[in-house]
Amino acid sequence: MSSGNHSKKANPRSKNGSQRRKLKARLRALGLPCAICGRPIDYDAPSDSAHPYSFVVDEIRPVARYKEFGYASPTAAALDWNNIQACHYICNQLKGSRTMAELEARGAGAARTVSLPDGDW
Repeated sequence: MSSGNHSKKANPRSKNGSQRRKLKARLRALGLPCAICGRPIDYDAPSDSAHPYSFVVDEIRPVARYKEFGYASPTAAALDWNNIQACHYICNQLKGSRTMAELEARGAGAARTVSLPDGDW
């Protein structure tokens, strides 16, 4: 019989929420275009699937593969200023847990030309 106490790993992006919020605020203040497709980001929209061009933080070297990139922990990868970039919600979803080089090697350079129909984004 299950005790109802399911072991769920903590999200390394929120493990140190204060530091992550500061990094996110710093990226937002820079107002950069999407690091994946190069288009402007809607920094005022909520970050969700209803707003595909909204701002999210992308890890350049995926947190899920932290060991492969020499990080001591997933949290270390998630909180490294040199490992984050501003991008669109949709571009981040398309990139997934790949690097840009892997994305482009798969012929998914299409991420650079993400195209969504006009809408109420």
